[in-house]
Amino acid sequence: MLASKLQDSRLFDLLKEPVSSVQDFFVLTGRAIRNIVRRPHYADDVFLQMDVIGVGSLGIATITGFFAGAVMALQMSKALATYGQVGKTGTLVSLTLVRELGPVLTALMVSGRNAAGMASELGSMKVTEQIDAMRALGTDPSQKLVTPRLVATCAMLPILTVISDFVGMCGGWIIAALFLGLSAKLYWTSVWQALTWPNDVLFGLLKPVVFAVVISMIGCYYGLRTTGGTQGVGRSTTQAVVASTILIFVIDLLLTKIFVSLGPV
Repeated sequence: MLASKLQDSRLFDLLKEPVSSVQDFFVLTGRAIRNIVRRPHYADDVFLQMDVIGVGSLGIATITGFFAGAVMALQMSKALATYGQVGKTGTLVSLTLVRELGPVLTALMVSGRNAAGMASELGSMKVTEQIDAMRALGTDPSQKLVTPRLVATCAMLPILTVISDFVGMCGGWIIAALFLGLSAKLYWTSVWQALTWPNDVLFGLLKPVVFAVVISMIGCYYGLRTTGGTQGVGRSTTQAVVASTILIFVIDLLLTKIFVSLGPV
């Protein structure tokens, strides 16, 4: 009996910290979302974060999208050539980019860049007691620091995804024109006809919004719980990138399953 109680106690101790962390994460997320409709609204901070997150990530999102589309065109054309359907290359490139690769790859790039940035920035403020000073002055750190990053990421990640998708289609077109002998009219006609609303376009834009919430809240959460000085900042940065990357793949699977069950794709 005593051994059983000790084992249960150890199991409870092991589960207590992860359960508490998940609870704190959802509390912070709920508070940040609620602050969107509460005053004061820090519009300057929102626009600043939109510049950092959106404009700052434009280059890496564009490069990632271009080469994703180019590689997809090369790979798909080889498979389609077996069935004499090389003309369908644009269809497969557009569907793959809009449904999956565009949102996921863009989210991963933004996560690696901005989730780490948020965690390191807020972590540095935490270990230098700037956040405690903010509370002492009567400012809510979640409203001043977290909500602007949440709003900015939700606004900019769908835009970055659209840009990445289009550049990826352009990359596929360049490959199709140079190596496959497809005309621009044939390629872009197949791209346009393949995409439908809402199964492709709407779902392809809903995913980045969900990913944006994950990226911003994971980065802010690990930044606000940083302890241990400069080593703690580095640890929080690493944890934010790893956690957001894993969650992006998990949520992508769940959203894809939901979208597929809602109707024909």
